[in-house]
Amino acid sequence: MAHPSIAQMTLDEKLLLLGGQDNWHFYGVERLGIPAIRTCDGPHGVRVHTDRPDGSCDPATNFPCASALAASFNPDLLKEVGETIAKECRHYGVQVLLGPGVNGKRSPLAGRNFEYYSEDPYLSGTLAASFIQGLQKHKVGTSIKHFIANEQETSRLFISSNVDERTLHEIYLTPFEIAIKHANPWTVMASYNRINGVYGCENTHTLMDLLKTKLGYDGLVVSDWGAVNDKVDSVKYGLDIQMPGHVELDLRLKAAVERGEIPMAVIDDHVERILRLGERVYKQSERYLTLDLEAHHTFARKTAAETLVLLKNDGILPLKKNTKIAVIGRFADDQVRYNGGGSSWLNAYRVERPLDALKTKAKVIYAPGYDQEKVTKALTLEAIAAAQQAKTVLFFTGTTSSMESEGFDRANIDLPQSHRKLLAQVAKVNPNIVVILNNGAAVDLRDTQPMARAILEAWLLGSAAGQPIADVLFGDINPSGKLAETFPLRLEHTPAYGNFPGQTDHVDYTEGLLVGYRHYDTRKLEVMYPFGHGLSYTTFKFGPLSVSTTELNAQDSLTVSLSVTNTGKRSGSEVVQLYVQDPVSSVLRPEKELRAFKKVFLEPQETQTVTLTLNARDFSVYVPHLGRYAVESGAFNLLIGASSRDIRRQVSVNVHSSDKVRPHLTLDYPYTQWIRYPQEKVQIEALVKATRPPFWWETEPPLNRWLLILKREFNWSDADEARIKAQLLEEA
Repeated sequence: MAHPSIAQMTLDEKLLLLGGQDNWHFYGVERLGIPAIRTCDGPHGVRVHTDRPDGSCDPATNFPCASALAASFNPDLLKEVGETIAKECRHYGVQVLLGPGVNGKRSPLAGRNFEYYSEDPYLSGTLAASFIQGLQKHKVGTSIKHFIANEQETSRLFISSNVDERTLHEIYLTPFEIAIKHANPWTVMASYNRINGVYGCENTHTLMDLLKTKLGYDGLVVSDWGAVNDKVDSVKYGLDIQMPGHVELDLRLKAAVERGEIPMAVIDDHVERILRLGERVYKQSERYLTLDLEAHHTFARKTAAETLVLLKNDGILPLKKNTKIAVIGRFADDQVRYNGGGSSWLNAYRVERPLDALKTKAKVIYAPGYDQEKVTKALTLEAIAAAQQAKTVLFFTGTTSSMESEGFDRANIDLPQSHRKLLAQVAKVNPNIVVILNNGAAVDLRDTQPMARAILEAWLLGSAAGQPIADVLFGDINPSGKLAETFPLRLEHTPAYGNFPGQTDHVDYTEGLLVGYRHYDTRKLEVMYPFGHGLSYTTFKFGPLSVSTTELNAQDSLTVSLSVTNTGKRSGSEVVQLYVQDPVSSVLRPEKELRAFKKVFLEPQETQTVTLTLNARDFSVYVPHLGRYAVESGAFNLLIGASSRDIRRQVSVNVHSSDKVRPHLTLDYPYTQWIRYPQEKVQIEALVKATRPPFWWETEPPLNRWLLILKREFNWSDADEARIKAQLLEEA
């Protein structure tokens, strides 16, 4: 049933709703008491623009970047982050937060990778759903972005992402699908780029066929800011609102409606979705009058602590308190790297410096080391002197503010050469080095890893970064983060190398399904640190696997259970990761795929049972000729690990299905393909027989057929043939 306000609207009012009132507001209809809706940037916190002359923003809590949040492997934490940001939105009168981002990670060079959760679509979608649930619980809408296949900044306004249908579904649509199924974000942001040649904001296949029809999405689709190529086509093919404003009445659009090119039912559907959003965000819409930013900062500190990943540790960590340490690098002091550039920037309420926190735990000798990427002789000598006086060196490095941002892709995945040279100089005088990384995406650590006794991945950790880093280094907190993206040995090993960011006006996703660990594990490539990797100050033992059944039909669910024991002397958390492997398939399958995970906290010597559930989708592939997901019968291996390369337990199950996953064979396929499959073999032989005269051996009786073969083989005469035939008949 249509919203009652639609019948009361004029055509001009309806069409005006399909654009932005200004940079940050959707139109309302004042005459009918329908208010405007305020939006704000903020995947990592809310950026609240003010009307002050200096254009400043109101203070807000800056949480860790999305790639850091993903390292927590903790959906409950993401939900709480969403709730906290929602409270700040409600205080500042914001109805829709423009986030989260769930695009894929074809290459670590992509400039906005820090804004996206993971290279794994299941992990991305699961975390995004929890984040959205937290925000929308407080009646603040989200805008999950950027729909779809928007994996680069280079030429982002017009590049065509050319991707096959199976890859589009399994890798790039999956995070959106999971989020819509489990959280129903109230808006979806359509992307700048073209998808297979058609702009994302006027793409009937992605917006109508996939999003609104196949996924049954009932929310509102808004354009990325400035992404609309043709207003009439965008309205015709699925976009609901064009942003930003001031978007005035489009006479060409009005004429298209009046002459019937765009049916009124299409316009009313757009308006219905806009009004539905209004009802969702304005229900219980009073502002939250109080705002405790200090309490939120404390929670951001707790969040940051759970995202830190200990990549390497030969036993040097945790450090002993009150020891003498050298802290080298301005990232620890006045150039704290806590967020990336672009739309994720916000006015952080308070920024902690790691140096200040470290001074409360140890005797610190500080040396700036560098100014962004600039290292002078004087800075080098100062750093060397500090290292000589200390027992341990804490070396802060990472990407600089000009290396990771919206608007451009990275030139390489190296740490600054100047930082690496400085580290080499320091290592000559003190081998006890702990490297702390501040970056939003994978980096090349070939030069760094040999010089470090320990490496702590501290990401772009948000404005409450200082205390968590110090707490983990000194053992007050046991690190529990796990990599949500692979750290390769080198850029040349990455899935899209040589095909990123494409040529001229297009980029072909030729790596297909093999992105991230799917690529490295399937192709047996060595990596620096695998997906899911992260060390702890304690140890964990995985018990035997048990499954609810080893024989199941495709539509059945399956539970997998095992015990996990903390065998060390410290409390800590482990992430149990369940991968599914299809060892024999008629279509390409990655070596393994993450299908479930659970983070469990354990006291020393404590044991808990972890139970994970799988269903048909976890065994399936998208089958283009069927237009849906399907399961191919066969044996599947269920792999339990602490990373994609650290598999601890395995069990096999048989899944029975009537689905025909492999493509239908045609006469274009060689006969060797046909004879592999009995059903098609019968069909092709019947077809061949029907389209040619019969051969002699098909028409002769069996005895005559064999005698003819022998006659030709041994050059018998007609008399020989008659004699042997008579003998055979007599014996018979």
